[in-house]
Amino acid sequence: MLGKHWPVTPRAMHAIHVDLAAQVPADLPGPLIFIAMAETAIGLGQGVFEAYLRAHPGREALFLHSSRYRVGSLPFFEFEEAHSHAPRQFLHLSPQAGELFARARGLVLVDDEASTGNTFVNLAFVCRARNPLLERIHLAVITNFMGAAANAGLTPRFGLPTTVGAALSGHYSFSAAAAPAPASAPDAAPAQRFEADAERGASAAFGRIGIERALAAPRQLAAQLARQIGDDETVLVLGTGEFMHPSFLLARELEALGKRVLVQSTTRSPILAWGAVDHILRCPDNYGEGVANYLYNVAPGQYRHVFICHETPVNAALVHLAGQLDGRLFHFQSETTIEEIPVRRP
Repeated sequence: MLGKHWPVTPRAMHAIHVDLAAQVPADLPGPLIFIAMAETAIGLGQGVFEAYLRAHPGREALFLHSSRYRVGSLPFFEFEEAHSHAPRQFLHLSPQAGELFARARGLVLVDDEASTGNTFVNLAFVCRARNPLLERIHLAVITNFMGAAANAGLTPRFGLPTTVGAALSGHYSFSAAAAPAPASAPDAAPAQRFEADAERGASAAFGRIGIERALAAPRQLAAQLARQIGDDETVLVLGTGEFMHPSFLLARELEALGKRVLVQSTTRSPILAWGAVDHILRCPDNYGEGVANYLYNVAPGQYRHVFICHETPVNAALVHLAGQLDGRLFHFQSETTIEEIPVRRP
């Protein structure tokens, strides 16, 4: 449903987007700001935002996602995801987005899960500091494990009337027990090496600095690729790091053309090979921080076609990833300006 650590059909991802968008309160005052958390929930948040726009044409709303990279010299503000392996997060605003942000009355925060709610609180605090006119907050998550007491206490905790919508709700507890040793585990290398002046290739074209509309789907590319895919051949459309939603849009177009498609993304999140994670592929960092990146539950040769979507210029890391998966590289310079990068195969 998330398309990050496990491959999923575009159809299932779309259903989650629609479900969470439908749970945004109808009376949430506008204009609305939708903010998705990097890196895991970037695609989820943009999908929820676009589903909301389809259901409420004419409503004024802004989407942006947090990032762990600086984007040029654009204004930004920072908050912390304290429990994360890469805690520093940035929000950038173009002048146009900044104007709408300053007028917004409703705030929708999107993440894959909520356990303590601390990151949401941190983000809401910095948003209210920049826009004291905000009146209400809504949290949208796939899984809400905060529990009934925490859910009931959201409004005093956030300082504004706050609601939560989730596809799955519950709570969890821990007890000591013997655990099997993992078969393998990602190493403990740093997951963030932030340098303020470093250019990482993080694009401003897809929502990172604010966008007020749905992204255009790459229909021409999908039609071209569909002609090269046999009826029974499997396809993986693979996003890279923070670049997720355009890969979903490409996968959805291929699925609509009758192809057997799954979509997923590489990640910097370290996960043990155990339980639902049965395969780990370590891959280079195409953003150039030198941090460890991974692809889970995808083995070389598993798919007949692998289409790797990236926003950064081509580099050795992307060529290496394509070689690992016998994949093809597609550089998204804009929503519809997409260049296939030739990859030399043995």
